[in-house]
Amino acid sequence: MFDRATAEAMLGNVFASWVQALDLSIESLGPDGAVLRMRFSEKLCRDNGVVCGQALMSLADTAMVFAVSSAAGAYRPMTTVDQTMHFLRPAAQADVLADAKVVRLGRTMAFGSVTLTADGDARPVAMAQLAYALLAEGR
Repeated sequence: MFDRATAEAMLGNVFASWVQALDLSIESLGPDGAVLRMRFSEKLCRDNGVVCGQALMSLADTAMVFAVSSAAGAYRPMTTVDQTMHFLRPAAQADVLADAKVVRLGRTMAFGSVTLTADGDARPVAMAQLAYALLAEGR
């Protein structure tokens, strides 16, 4: 079973140290997705407190790994094969929430979408479409 404790442990065990430095937390997990929070930090910003696109793309990618794992009932190795991101408005001086939904989970591929919002504002900051190759254990 892929529960909150498993997901939180995964944050420290599966991802590179620079992803861990994004200070992500699990807000919720469900059978079709996950919501992650990236806490606001000046270290993630460009000019004027605007969170940089690279951090937003990493948040979306990481959130989708949790969404796929939650939908599958367990983590399995996977690799991103496609990510398309549309930036709609700046995220400034606020935590960013990533609402990741699995669109299709197959035997060897998974597809999903992520909507990013600034905490306290329902208007999307960015939207992403992602695809993953699901790998055999040991790869």
